[in-house]
Amino acid sequence: MGDVKLFRTWSSPFALRIVWALKLKGIESETIYEDLANKSSLLLEYNPVYKKVPVLLHNGKPICESLVILEYIDETWNTIARFLPEDPLDRATERFWAKFNDEQVTSSVFHAYVSQGVEQEEAKGPALKHLDTVENQLRGKKFFSGETFGFLDLVFGWIANYLEILEETGGIQLLDKQRFPLISAWKENFCNIGVIKENWPDREKLITKFRLLREHSISVAAAEGK
Repeated sequence: MGDVKLFRTWSSPFALRIVWALKLKGIESETIYEDLANKSSLLLEYNPVYKKVPVLLHNGKPICESLVILEYIDETWNTIARFLPEDPLDRATERFWAKFNDEQVTSSVFHAYVSQGVEQEEAKGPALKHLDTVENQLRGKKFFSGETFGFLDLVFGWIANYLEILEETGGIQLLDKQRFPLISAWKENFCNIGVIKENWPDREKLITKFRLLREHSISVAAAEGK
């Protein structure tokens, strides 16, 4: 397997995808925790463009961005628990939905999360619309990738835990079980996977972390006159 190191923070949902992937593949790795307020010289060297986690270091070579890292892991250790389907069209489709999650779903939910009052109510609209789209992707399926766990489940995995944290600390409700029964059922199936539930960050620490994050985001927006 070679030398594998993962640069991450304890609370990053994007880094957690990589933790899950490595565990599911049975890949031994060294974890290097970063303080993003005081980034290490190694992180800046290995990811000079975005300067953020996660970064996977394999035999001294850095791979950046969580979706890219997931594909790298799947292709490099391709005899164990494949995440992406073999069919090129199916692979392209899963890449499309992964990009939709990272560029549309997470950003709309976070915008609603850091908003207040009327602005928050308005911001809920796009977030709920995107979650409706996610719900539709689960019709007739146990997991996003079908009857078995796969790439898209790793990508959408943040919904199973972090969305609840955002709701609690942001005073907002998004994942209503009546509106999103398929996501709710998927969430239960997802969280029952041993590797998943054994590697969630501490809930109380996450609540504290995201409450402070929201307060900071709101104060910055106020200072900028937004």
